[in-house]
Amino acid sequence: MRDIERFVDGFQRFQQQYYESAPALYRNLRDGQHPSTLLIGCCDSRVDPAMLLGCDPGDIFAVRNVANLVPPARADRGLQGVLAAIQFAVEQLQVSRIIVLGHAHCGGIRALMEHRTRSDGETDYLERWMDIAEPARQRVLSQMPDATDAERRRACEQASILISLRNLDELPFVRRAVQAGSLTLHGWYFDLVAGALLAYSPRADAFLPIVCPLFSEHA
Repeated sequence: MRDIERFVDGFQRFQQQYYESAPALYRNLRDGQHPSTLLIGCCDSRVDPAMLLGCDPGDIFAVRNVANLVPPARADRGLQGVLAAIQFAVEQLQVSRIIVLGHAHCGGIRALMEHRTRSDGETDYLERWMDIAEPARQRVLSQMPDATDAERRRACEQASILISLRNLDELPFVRRAVQAGSLTLHGWYFDLVAGALLAYSPRADAFLPIVCPLFSEHA
C-alpha cells in the first residue's frame, strides 16, 4: 500500500503544479496535443524520457517498449501498435523529429545476448519481440569475438538503435517526410552508469557524447 500512497501523493503534487500553480498549460492542452518530437524509448523503470529530458506534458509523444525497438514494416507480423503510433505521430501530429533512445544495462538486450529459450513449452513473447534486434546480436558476435560480455551487451544496445533507425527509414510515410525535409531521425544512448547522453554520428559511425558525465570515473 505504501507504493499506492506514493502514487496518490505524486498525483496531488502534479495537480498542484499543473492545475493550481500553472493552470495555463493544461488549458492549452485541452483541445489537442502538438508535440514536436516522437521519442521511442524503453519501458525500463529507470529510463523515464520525460524525466530524463526535463519535459512538461505535451512536449513529447512517447512510445515505450522492451529495448526501445521499431519493428520492420511487415504486413504478416500481426497487430503493430508501435508502427501505428509512429504513423500517428508523423501523419497526424506532424512531429519534426524522431528520437530512438536506448540505454545501458538494458534487460531486453541482456535477454537477447544470453539467447535463452523457455523450457516449459509456453510462448516466449520476449524472445519473439527481441528477434527484431537479432541482426545486432549477430553483428556484435562476429565483430567482437574477444570482448567481454559487458562490452558485447553495450555494443548490442547501441547496434539495436541503428536497427530501429533503419526500420524507421523503411516506413514509406517516414521516408517521405525525411526526404521532404520536415522530419529528422536521431539515435540517442543514455549511459545510466556514467550519467551521460550520447548520440549516433553517421559521419563517425559511432555514438559520441552530447552531454558528458559530471564526474570522471576515476575522480
